[in-house]
Amino acid sequence: MPIAYVVAAALALFVWQISLSKVLAASVNGLIVAGTLIYIIFGAILLLNTLQQSGAINTIRQGFSDITPDRRIQVIIIAWLFGSFIEGSAGFGTPAAVAVPLMVGLGFPAMAAVVAGMIIQSTPVSFGAMGTPILVGVNTGLSADPEMAAYALERGFSEWKDFLAFVGTKVAIIHASAGTFIPLLVTAIMTRFFGAERSFAAGFKVWKFAIFAALSMTIPYLLVATYLGPEFPSMFGGMIGLAIVVTAAKAGFLMPTGDHWDFDDKKNWDEEWTGSIQTEDASINGKASMSLVRAWSPYLFVAGLLVLTRLPYINMEAFLRSDHWLITWSWTEIFGSDISASFQPLWSPGTIFIIVSLITILLHGLKGSEYRVGFGNSLKTLVPASTALVFTVPMVQVFINSSGGAAGYEQMPIALAEGVANVAGNAWPFFSTFIGGLGAFVAGSNTVSNMMFSLFQFGVGERILVDPTWIVALQAVGGASGNIICVHNVVAASAVAGLIGKEGAVIRKTLLPFCYYALMTGSIGYGIVNIGSGVFNAGFIVVAAIVATMVYFIFKHNRSTVP
Repeated sequence: MPIAYVVAAALALFVWQISLSKVLAASVNGLIVAGTLIYIIFGAILLLNTLQQSGAINTIRQGFSDITPDRRIQVIIIAWLFGSFIEGSAGFGTPAAVAVPLMVGLGFPAMAAVVAGMIIQSTPVSFGAMGTPILVGVNTGLSADPEMAAYALERGFSEWKDFLAFVGTKVAIIHASAGTFIPLLVTAIMTRFFGAERSFAAGFKVWKFAIFAALSMTIPYLLVATYLGPEFPSMFGGMIGLAIVVTAAKAGFLMPTGDHWDFDDKKNWDEEWTGSIQTEDASINGKASMSLVRAWSPYLFVAGLLVLTRLPYINMEAFLRSDHWLITWSWTEIFGSDISASFQPLWSPGTIFIIVSLITILLHGLKGSEYRVGFGNSLKTLVPASTALVFTVPMVQVFINSSGGAAGYEQMPIALAEGVANVAGNAWPFFSTFIGGLGAFVAGSNTVSNMMFSLFQFGVGERILVDPTWIVALQAVGGASGNIICVHNVVAASAVAGLIGKEGAVIRKTLLPFCYYALMTGSIGYGIVNIGSGVFNAGFIVVAAIVATMVYFIFKHNRSTVP
């Protein structure tokens, strides 16, 4: 990322011939944007470490283990539903930090837990951390072009946030469609690579429950995106899905019959599956167990405060985002350029995480020394998590603020768009999600991928004469799918499972789900933007082929063995 920043700055200065003051202004703006992201990351990590210190995470873990001993059901509930909720409320890799240790604590092989934690970082990611990939990523990427506000107005959106919500709804439609098979893929990959029989069959046998669990999350997810905006879909979808699926599982609804599926005896596990975390550790800091409601209460507080501050008819936004210098910290026309930056700490989810972590001291009876340990651990975790952002976001800002140079070139994303559109032509939607995924793979963030490529994708959409907002939506979806194989996230997830040096093996197992997701969503996007040519266009034909393949495997592995 430092090299990428230097290259982008050099191109801006010597090829695009942008003034030094503008390049410096873009870089400073990037540092400010990076700071806002780091603040959110710190708040999320602090709350997690506070719950670890209080023993709440252990109680949550035990609550999951009491539902069913079947590992296939456990992985759906913990990775897909609980992971989606954590992604929605915190984002930035925190599902791995929370869900992966929970699964390891239940007796999953460390690598199986990491692989499952990576695969589910797809559908919920675009609305992670209260919609940050849309509200910061797409927002920053598109708003760098002053003409975008006029385009939004032309489409009937006088408020920019309403335009972002409009794009967010399209993102949710695509995600909800592709996400239907994610829980089933999680179970199939788990039984194929980590089962005694090394077969997809056992995973596909829970297809009814897996698809039920998928729809329990994606239907409310889509409704929330449509009516409440991009901040709540993953958090509410995961929360509502958890309530529905856990209740159904306890009642035996669509649960697998016969023996409960489990991993082979631990002595038969492959050596590369295990990490350094000891699964026998049943308590944290010697804390007595607490009730599930008490353990979950901080996350309920997070959800409540986020909803309270975002509901339009309460209108707390007017105060929390007011122009007063104590509320909005801004730097206009940095170094005399047309670039401005601002930060609104009271509006940031990071502030809510920090407030709830302080409330948790009283809720869970923490000692000051215990909270200090959690605070210190959070700072230690923050440094490696934020290093890439310090270089990546300034690079992105230089990249997208490259118009107006003496060379007379279009800004870099538009120049890229022109070249790619000439090569790919109308087939571009098939490739757009892979570009978004590549951005996340390299940068370690869907948000950063959206910053980098949203304007580029919009430009391609205009040049191939389709609705460019659908292409931007495909960028956001592709950036989310890139989290499945993102090196940064794999390293982080492996670290919390004590699985060091096995990142390549993890990515080899998650590559297939990534390819499914990027191809499926790109095909859906192609079908939608070319619906004028009929439903039997190439995009929907590929979607039908993928669905038919999944149905084939479901029925192949669920045929009765009785003569």
